[in-house]
Amino acid sequence: MTGAVLVTGGSGYIAGFLIRQLIENGWTVHTTVRSLKREPEVRGWLNVDNDKLKFFAADLEHDAGWAESIAGCTHVAHVASPFPLDVPKHADELIVPAREGVLRALRFARAAGIKRFVLTSSMAAIAYGHGKGGGIYSEADWTNLDDPGVMPYPRSKTIAELAARAWMAAEGGDMEFASVNPAAVFGPLLSDDLSTSIELVKQLMEGKVPMFPDIGFGIIDVRDVADLHYRALTAEGIRNERYVCSGPFLKMIDVANLLRANLGEQARKVPSRKMPDWLLKLFALVRSELKQLVAELGNVRGGDSRHAMQTLGWTMRSPEEAILATANSLIERGIVKA
Repeated sequence: MTGAVLVTGGSGYIAGFLIRQLIENGWTVHTTVRSLKREPEVRGWLNVDNDKLKFFAADLEHDAGWAESIAGCTHVAHVASPFPLDVPKHADELIVPAREGVLRALRFARAAGIKRFVLTSSMAAIAYGHGKGGGIYSEADWTNLDDPGVMPYPRSKTIAELAARAWMAAEGGDMEFASVNPAAVFGPLLSDDLSTSIELVKQLMEGKVPMFPDIGFGIIDVRDVADLHYRALTAEGIRNERYVCSGPFLKMIDVANLLRANLGEQARKVPSRKMPDWLLKLFALVRSELKQLVAELGNVRGGDSRHAMQTLGWTMRSPEEAILATANSLIERGIVKA
């Protein structure tokens, strides 16, 4: 099966690998960027058959460009969503574009007669607000929005996915729907545009994190995230599905040890000491991006990906391969000096 698919947020990390896989498998891809000024740059690093890739200007908060971008498509992968490094002053800075963006994409998809819509959600919509300690979470779990400690990003992803599912139940008609819920995404880079998770490895390698706090994350390779999206778009019989997309949960100490064990001199600045919890809390008073880390101290938020593996035949790389691919890309591109 091939056809035309709209992939929103074409300059993003996951979207880039998904676009590549779709075109390699014979699909024509329409993709959105906020400004067409980025088209030459993004085409350059995607390095695909340009005849099969079309760019359109559209953003999450305005209708302009959406009808044109979706025209002629049969499938949509809605990947675009804000994920800043810093914690915003107001949660609505993330919630509003995430929620309104997916509802806007769904409305235009229905109007265009789209067959299947795949949403990039997140483990952030599953594994938060469940108290300290945590555990392993599945598709049945949802982030607890009643917990005031849930930070703006997981709150935005949860609200957006819940809004999408409520809209589908009321308005979706025959359109098929699935979400893919990735953990922290690592792997090789297509460009020098760094996602928030990649930025963490960069800072470890540059010695900007003198000690590692007691936090961790489920780890997944971007190539496997793209592949799960591809399978969710193309497999038969999918309707109202949800797919956890997470490999093993690693603490930052595990990531640091992995880098030092495999990169030798290139990992000489990677820290080897644990940061006391009180010290991270002190730093967070002056560096707003650390507030999200304070909320994670001591938690375990693993994901159970068996559903995707058993129903779609999906497999994933090891977290070691994903992390080392990130590190080697950062070195090869000169982003981190060896």
